[in-house]
Amino acid sequence: MERTFEELVAEAAEVSVAGWDFSWLDGRATEQRPSWGYQRLLGERLGRATAALDIQTGGGEVLAGAGVFPPVMAATESWPPNVAKATALLHPRGAVVVADEDEPPLPFGDAAFDLVTSRHPVTVWWAEIARVLRPGGTYLSQQVGPASVFELVEFFLGPQPEEVRRARHPEDARRDAEAAGLEVVELRQERLRTEFCDIGAVVYFLRKVVWMVPGFTVEQYRERLRELDGLIRREGPFVAHTTRFLIEARKPGA
Repeated sequence: MERTFEELVAEAAEVSVAGWDFSWLDGRATEQRPSWGYQRLLGERLGRATAALDIQTGGGEVLAGAGVFPPVMAATESWPPNVAKATALLHPRGAVVVADEDEPPLPFGDAAFDLVTSRHPVTVWWAEIARVLRPGGTYLSQQVGPASVFELVEFFLGPQPEEVRRARHPEDARRDAEAAGLEVVELRQERLRTEFCDIGAVVYFLRKVVWMVPGFTVEQYRERLRELDGLIRREGPFVAHTTRFLIEARKPGA
């Protein structure tokens, strides 16, 4: 039997959203992946590094799946449930997980790493990245681009102003990296199709990716959720588009 709105919402409202593993959405939502393959690139860079730092590692899932770690491997994370999850996942691999508030300064000395990485950072502190990189070192990051999944965001929040839609533009990242003294050697952006197949997938996504609809709760948005549930039942999956960009920057020197 087809599950009711209330059943789908109740299930999605109770499931844990710790970590950065989206496997709960298997069969319920799909997201096209960028063509560059961030985890593969990460594995290649780690294989050449001697000391690496992964910033805002989440639950450590992406880093853990990237391959062999260099002799020195550290990761930072701010959210306590993710710190615990990343520690359990990465410590057996020889990585140190540091609880950090994601505010400057990074808890490491100058020129400590020849590779710094981050997948989907909330904020990028470019001057700190430049400080902890050794001369000749590299920063590699896949980031959320402008107006990502805004079809869903605007369904709940209404039309957003242009300055909000343009936030996280890759050219701004280039400017800020260069202002911190880094040389951008690659910058690529892609727009990718995302589908939500039931209202439970929407609830789970908005609970997990908290900056999409700030302060989201089922109670506050129940009627709008009910409208979206009806739309999905009538017309099929709700389609949105993610934007992603890849940036690689090098610290001049050796």
